[in-house]
Amino acid sequence: MTSKNEKERVDLYTRITDRIVADLEQGVRPWMKPWSVANTTGRISRPLRHNGEPYSGLNVLLLWSEGTARGYASPMWMTFKQALELGAAVRKGETGTTVIYASRFTKTEANGNEGEVERDIPFLKAYTVFNVEQIDGLPDRYRGVSEPTSQPVERIAQADRFFHNTGAIIRHGGNQAFYSPSSDVIQLPPFESFRDAEAYVGTLSHESVHWTAHSDRVGRDLSRYPRDRSERAREELIAELGSCFLCADLGIVPELEPRLDHASYLQSWLSVLANDKRAIFQAAAHAQRAAAYLHGLQPQVSEEKEAA
Repeated sequence: MTSKNEKERVDLYTRITDRIVADLEQGVRPWMKPWSVANTTGRISRPLRHNGEPYSGLNVLLLWSEGTARGYASPMWMTFKQALELGAAVRKGETGTTVIYASRFTKTEANGNEGEVERDIPFLKAYTVFNVEQIDGLPDRYRGVSEPTSQPVERIAQADRFFHNTGAIIRHGGNQAFYSPSSDVIQLPPFESFRDAEAYVGTLSHESVHWTAHSDRVGRDLSRYPRDRSERAREELIAELGSCFLCADLGIVPELEPRLDHASYLQSWLSVLANDKRAIFQAAAHAQRAAAYLHGLQPQVSEEKEAA
C-alpha cells in the first residue's frame, strides 16, 4: 500500500472518529439519535441502499447521524451515479454524506527464499451518497410513504421469538442485567421491573450481543473484561452498537437513557477513541458480526440456506 493510500486511510479514520467524539463530548450517543427525534418511535430502520439492501456496521451510524441532523424522513440513500442510472439527478447545491467500503485483497510477494507468499491486505475506501430527499426525478417507488409498522404487541412477540430462537439461557431475578461468561448465562431482573416491554427487549438485546462473544459463537476475547477498564469500555461499546442494530431490525426502541451501570462508560469511550482512531470502526464491525450471528440462528435463515 502506498504512503498516499495509507495517509488517506488515517485521515478517514480521524475524520469519522472526531465526528463521533464531538457528539460524545456533548453527552450524546450518536447511535441513539434516531430514536431521540419526536414522533419516530417504532419507525426506525437501518439505512437502506437504493436497492433496498440495509447498510451495515459503521455506515449505519454515519447515515443515522446525518439523516437525523438534516431531518430526512426517508432511510434510503444512493450515489450520484445510481441516481443518474434511474433517470434522476441530485439537486444543485446539495452536499453528500461520506460512507465507507472496507474489504481485503490478496497480494503475492517474494519471501526472500526464492519463493512467494500471499498477504491479506485490508483496505478502506470512502464514497459519497445522497438521501433520496436530495434527488429529483426518481421513480415513484422511491417516493412512497413508509410501510406501516406492526403493532407494538406484534413487535414484542416477534422479538421474544427472536431471542428464544438463539438458544441462550436467560434467567430472571435480582436487580442487575449482565452476561456471565463463566456460566454462559444471561441474567436479567424480573420482566415486571422494567419500564415497559420494549425496555426489557432493549436490555436483552444488549446482553445477547455480549453472549455472542463465547468461543463457540463469534469468539471475542472477554478474558480482560473484569480487570481492564479499556477492554471493558470496548466491549460495552460493541454491545451498545449491536443492540441498536438489533432494535432497528426488530422495530424496538432501545433504552434511550443509559443504564446506571453503563453511564460511566462515556469517559472511557472518549479515552479509547482519543487513543485509537480505529476503535469505532472495529467496534462497529464486531457489533455487526454479533447481530449477523444472532440473525443466523433464526429458523427462516436456516431454511433459506438449506433451500439454496
